[in-house]
Amino acid sequence: MLQVGIVGGTGYTGVELLRLLSLHPQVQVACVTSRAEAGRRVDALYPSLRGRSDLVFCDPEQAPLGECDIVFFATPHATAMHHVPSLCEKGIKVIDLSADFRLQDIPLWEQWYQCQHSAPQWVKRAVYGLPELHR
Repeated sequence: MLQVGIVGGTGYTGVELLRLLSLHPQVQVACVTSRAEAGRRVDALYPSLRGRSDLVFCDPEQAPLGECDIVFFATPHATAMHHVPSLCEKGIKVIDLSADFRLQDIPLWEQWYQCQHSAPQWVKRAVYGLPELHR
């Protein structure tokens, strides 16, 4: 059983991811984060998840992400890049659903997103997960 963490569990992508993963027979969602909803039950905010999740949102800084096998980032751009390196160094697989590791061209990324990339050395190691391009 894979232990999975979701960072950014209150946006559309995070909630859909939680719904899909809650149906997967080989996945246990170990933690889901939200700064604004920390301490609140997931199914209290999203009644459609009643009976599928008894998790409570936790602050990302207190989340036990280091105990997960896989961590998903369903966050706005310029968030994952600050946390991905430490998780990857521990051998944790990361799936970033934002744009932080999508573009290999760092100057283009910085021009497009109007901020400095904090983990450019990790971009070259990332795989853009389109199966049509990277089977």
